[in-house]
Formats: sequence, structure tokens, C-alpha cells
Amino acid sequence: VQLVESGGGSVQAGGSLRLSCAASAATGGPFYMAYFRQAPGKEREGVAASWPGGAPTAYADSVKGRFTISQDNANNMVYLQMNSLNPEDTAMYYCAIRGIATWYGPLTPQSYKYWGQGTQVTVS
Repeated sequence: VQLVESGGGSVQAGGSLRLSCAASAATGGPFYMAYFRQAPGKEREGVAASWPGGAPTAYADSVKGRFTISQDNANNMVYLQMNSLNPEDTAMYYCAIRGIATWYGPLTPQSYKYWGQGTQVTVS
């Protein structure tokens, strides 16, 4: 399974971006899909996760009410709509699919087996 992210870029504070993630093949799921982010010098943190069908979902406290994760299961896609962006959201964003992995919770990186290459989001 290969994951390819797109949609990152630079935006001013208060702006919006929509990240997309395409899975190269059927994942054999259903599996949780999620977005993580990592800023320079910081650990990778879970941003949002979703079970196929859209529920349940999980969000980091820092993005609740601003970010929305959604899936298009028919096309093996996952999206992250990011609104009201602020400079603290600046990071490399990664999508991930759980696959067969030990479960540590929906926003824990170790719960996910397959990862994309990342897309940079910069908020100024």
C-alpha cells in the first residue's frame, strides 16, 4: 500500500487548506485512516483519525472545531479540511492507514503501519 498526499502549501493565518491522501490499492480493510503532523524539533502528533464511513472520529484538542477528517472509501481517499489555520499548525503532515498493527489508540503513531511521504503546511 502506498499513500500519496497532496494539498499542502503556504497560507496566511486564518486561512484554509484541504489535504488529500490517495491509497494506491485496496488496503484490505476497513482500517482507521489518520493524519499526523511533525514540526521541526517536535515529536509526531496525531491530528485526526476516522473509521471508514466517517465515524467514529478522533481529533487532537488543538484542532477540534477547526479541522475535519473525511473518507471516500470507494476511491481509497482520505481528506483533511483545515480551517482557521494559525502559525502553530505549521508542520509536515502525514496520512496513515492502520493496517495490521498493534492498537495504541487512533492518534498514536505506533498504531499505523502505512505512511505517506508527507506534505508541508506553512502558516504565517
